[in-house]
Amino acid sequence: MVQIKHQSEAGFTLIETVISMVLMAIVGLGVASLFAYAASSTASAADREIATAVAQQRMEQLKSVAFTDPTLNDTASTGVTATVTRLGRQYSVNTNIAANASATLKTITIKVTPVASSAKSPSNVNTIFGSVTLVSTRGTQQLGSNRSY
Repeated sequence: MVQIKHQSEAGFTLIETVISMVLMAIVGLGVASLFAYAASSTASAADREIATAVAQQRMEQLKSVAFTDPTLNDTASTGVTATVTRLGRQYSVNTNIAANASATLKTITIKVTPVASSAKSPSNVNTIFGSVTLVSTRGTQQLGSNRSY
């Protein structure tokens, strides 16, 4: 019996299959890198959220004391730095207090930065996106010069 070969046989050649697998691998790696980026962004957002809460808590502590309280004394230009731990993560809290010339206003600046302490912590937390800065001005509760009582 004689077999007749047809030019239009259906199916994929080995080269077509290899090319399609390479293309699928490239697309798969692209999608995997997007997942890694999303996970990193989520971790950074969680750090910023906790850093904001730490900064707000420190600001409220300073706003709740009397204007003449020693905790509101002027600090050096570099501020005072302390380390706090929230949810198992360390944060550096820098507090800077500066009074104006007449000592009736004080500007309070609080900067909170996550501390990279382990391999699982992002290494870029010290960038501008990893820290939170709050600035507030506090005045004395004295009567102004135009008040008569």
